[in-house]
Amino acid sequence: MINSQSYKWFFETTTPFEGHMHAIARTLVEAQTKFQHVEIFQTAAYGKTLVLDGRIQSSQVDEFIYHEALVHPGMLTAEAAPRSALVIGGGEGATLREILRYPSVTRAVMVDIDQEVVELCKSHLPEMHRGAFDDPRTEVRHEDARAYLEQTKDRFDMITVDLVEPLEDGPARMLFTKEFYTLVRDRLTAGGTMTMQAGMTKLGELAFHSAIHRTLREVFPVVAAYQSFVSCFGTPWGFIVASKKVDPVRLTVAAVDKLIAERIKGALEYWDGVTHQHAFSLPKYIRTAIAKQTRIVTDAKPLILS
Repeated sequence: MINSQSYKWFFETTTPFEGHMHAIARTLVEAQTKFQHVEIFQTAAYGKTLVLDGRIQSSQVDEFIYHEALVHPGMLTAEAAPRSALVIGGGEGATLREILRYPSVTRAVMVDIDQEVVELCKSHLPEMHRGAFDDPRTEVRHEDARAYLEQTKDRFDMITVDLVEPLEDGPARMLFTKEFYTLVRDRLTAGGTMTMQAGMTKLGELAFHSAIHRTLREVFPVVAAYQSFVSCFGTPWGFIVASKKVDPVRLTVAAVDKLIAERIKGALEYWDGVTHQHAFSLPKYIRTAIAKQTRIVTDAKPLILS
């Protein structure tokens, strides 16, 4: 029998009225950076876990679900085998790791404003980045992502937005606007795509997900929402592909499996043609929420969640 009293417990609120708990075996590091509060601890159920401002970002045991779901729908939807990719955020290095599984990629840029978090992840979470930071194709920049997009003339075949929620005082608050998504679109190649994490898709908590979807529709010709269940989050999680050309919803099981075989080195643990079809087949209540959403993200004021 497990004695729950022998553990320190981490409690994460998912809504103002709900939350879930994780037993902590030991804390590896806790620090306050210039931008956010960071914790990395060993949980009894999920191994090493990264927490930013009290929110779980990923865990050692099931991070492959989140990161494969975030990266591969976009990389596979790119019109041609992607050669260049940009990661916005992604401190653990696992998003970068998944992009580097494509031999066609010759350049992978990661822009994360918080160098302290990235350095802590390099030291304490090698299981997640698996040497991605040392890959010769990798370029890591510590600066504001919006400023980077405004200043660079480079174009990318895929851009992944892997950011924390846009809390009022958080570092990502200005990166959830129509203006920002327009910058992303303009830095994509003609057949390029973007993917992003887009919040919870649980019943009653769809405002953020549907608002982002609505805003992206004003910028991209193809916008497709999908979801996966991430166990350590304790809730289904939403993602979005925004594309200039290819609609991921139209890809068959066979087509996805063929693209994986052609484009990716090694086997995936989570994503394949069947998973792709399932993820994009959203239940009616989510489709209804997306369809009813009016635009609440403006150019002047970013979406803020309390």
